Amino acid sequence: MHRIEANGASIPALGLGTWTLKGEVCADLVAHALGIGYRHLDTAASYGNEMDVGEGLRRSGLARDEVFVTTKVWWTDLAANDFRRSAEKSLERLKLDQVDLLLIHWPNPKIPLAETIEALNKARADGLTRHVGVSNFPTGLLAEALALSDAPLVANQVEHHPYLDQAKVYAACRKAGMAMTSYCPLARGGDLFAERAVVDAAKAHGKTPGQIVLRWHVQQDGVVAIPRTTRKERLAENFDMFDFALTDGEMAAISALGVKNARICGYDFSPEWDAA
Repeated sequence: MHRIEANGASIPALGLGTWTLKGEVCADLVAHALGIGYRHLDTAASYGNEMDVGEGLRRSGLARDEVFVTTKVWWTDLAANDFRRSAEKSLERLKLDQVDLLLIHWPNPKIPLAETIEALNKARADGLTRHVGVSNFPTGLLAEALALSDAPLVANQVEHHPYLDQAKVYAACRKAGMAMTSYCPLARGGDLFAERAVVDAAKAHGKTPGQIVLRWHVQQDGVVAIPRTTRKERLAENFDMFDFALTDGEMAAISALGVKNARICGYDFSPEWDAA
């Protein structure tokens, strides 16, 4: 498994996103993914599935240190005491002593970032997590977080796919030695899989459009992708993209789709995104 080295963390470049997965379906998919070879699981307090993700991890029979587990603290829980309580509850639900990466899920302008970063650092110092990072932080907030944090921030998890130009956030992450983790990496399929740049590369390499797009992600230095699926056959397909490489021309053609700047995940509490 290809890994990303980021400020002391070694993060598997392909992970299983678990947003919307629940109950037995979630636990079974997690166990199946780990059986295929996945070694990175992504969950969050707000997903309501940490118990199920933990159950799937236990069913896999893998040693704890073989799997990189990420969870997140929701944006309404970023005050110091709430942050600590959320992190501890996540560990209880996962039935783990610590996670590998704890993220601030979304920034909250009503709670001082300094307070949240201090709580994040304390969670790491106290052993609740091995590494810390952020999610959905545009470049300005990322710079603030980096300046405030004593501990190295290892990742910024953001929406990233060929239809959304994240060049500014990506550059900021790389400058800081951080990974950029892509959620919604396939832009939920659909039109993206019919784009000529994707279709032509798929034909050239004997791969599916989904595999081409995931390869586009992990072929970028420092990028981690965490696709979500409900289908076991898709788990295997997504994993089977480390045995080929896209050409520079193919990478450029797929990257050029970012001119669309089509964002999927925007909410009333979203920060002000970087201008394209």
